[in-house]
Amino acid sequence: MKNRTPLFASVLCSLLLSGCAAAAGTMEPADGRTPHTPVGVASAPAAAHAGHHESPAAASTATAATGPSEAALMVCGSEPMERLTAILHLTHNPHTINSWANSTFTCTYHLDQGALKIAVQDAATPAAARTYFDAMRALAAGAKPITGLASLGFPAYETPEGAAVFQKDS
Repeated sequence: MKNRTPLFASVLCSLLLSGCAAAAGTMEPADGRTPHTPVGVASAPAAAHAGHHESPAAASTATAATGPSEAALMVCGSEPMERLTAILHLTHNPHTINSWANSTFTCTYHLDQGALKIAVQDAATPAAARTYFDAMRALAAGAKPITGLASLGFPAYETPEGAAVFQKDS
């Protein structure tokens, strides 16, 4: 979305992800900049995954060869779609496009205000996920911790460009 504040990104991402077992994700600007993606999961094309909650252990078994974990697929499921549509008072569900590359699942919601990207990096273990998260935070210029309720109790940071990044499980 264009011209949004980091706090808006944090709150919107929190609301979307809270209905999907609070999977880790990021929101990225519509201008195509490189994502600051940590651990977890991102987008999914299938409504069949909606409402299906997978254990963290099962979510960590995804590999590049097998595709994204079921937990990652939830960020593009019907529940986040319904929440986004309600939060933004949309008259119809936005068009979405999904991709899977380099263990990262990305769901892009096409909105009138610009693209909302939620990306999730699947990691083999929670320790590997934390290492990736810490490395991405170190690379993100101007990253500031997200604290309190907005962090959902997870390690989290936001960037001046409007990305909100959370680390949960693997």
